[in-house]
Amino acid sequence: MDSLNNTPKVSVIIPTYNRAERVCRAIDSVLAQKFTDFECLVVDDGSTDDTVARLAEYIDPRLKGLIRQNGGVSAARNFGIANSNGEFIALLDSDDEWVPDKLKKQIPFMENGGFEISQTDEIWIRKGKRVNQCKKHEKPEGMFFHRSLEMCMVSPSCVSFSRKFWDELGPFDEDMPACEDYDLWIRAGIKYPVGLLRERLTIKHGGRPDQLSNSVGCLDLYRMYAIVKLLQSTGLSDDERDMALSELQRKAVYYIGGCRKRGREEEAARVERQIEDIVSGKKVIPSGILGK
Repeated sequence: MDSLNNTPKVSVIIPTYNRAERVCRAIDSVLAQKFTDFECLVVDDGSTDDTVARLAEYIDPRLKGLIRQNGGVSAARNFGIANSNGEFIALLDSDDEWVPDKLKKQIPFMENGGFEISQTDEIWIRKGKRVNQCKKHEKPEGMFFHRSLEMCMVSPSCVSFSRKFWDELGPFDEDMPACEDYDLWIRAGIKYPVGLLRERLTIKHGGRPDQLSNSVGCLDLYRMYAIVKLLQSTGLSDDERDMALSELQRKAVYYIGGCRKRGREEEAARVERQIEDIVSGKKVIPSGILGK
């Protein structure tokens, strides 16, 4: 930390819920970083396992444990960032880990390139085995708003962003149990280019039933909600608005079709009415797409 003001260069934010063993692996990978000017805030989101006891075993002064009532990953990340002091913020999911060079390479990459947000490449581990990424998951760089609308193109465990970025575009939407990162990235996509450090400095673990992508219902419903919010905001160019509306309609076709295939006709009709209102230019409440 800076000896003059005790302010770290980087604040690492790790939200966790009932992942005592895995969060320790994530923490260990942060404490093993060759870049040392950081604080690591682990936000225990109301865990009922021995997470708190495991955190208490660490004595590194850079590590801070924060405990809150369970409110979901968005609320946990927001809480951690609100209690952080770093010039840069680096996110890490509690089931992922970093290689030791991650911060040492990413922070100078951002400073030298003038980036407010950047990400690294990553290694994928599924059920304990390394797997190759599909071509569609290859990370882009620069301005890629259109691709961000299609799918989440920024990985939380790979990303770092400046305090300026967060103050302008945060926080994460706490009404979203999933796709909260998609929501932030599409809002960012119309304002900031994303730097890409083409080195596999993050290890992303997957294939377990406790992951949000496996435990939350159709993710496209929350992506549609994020797009509706964006369409209701100001600052979009005509082209950006057209792209967002087109992607909203594309996702709605798949969602409505899936509902009807499963006999959920009432839900299909509800979302269909919402989309028709949006396309016709009517002002809608974004949460209406979620049935609230």
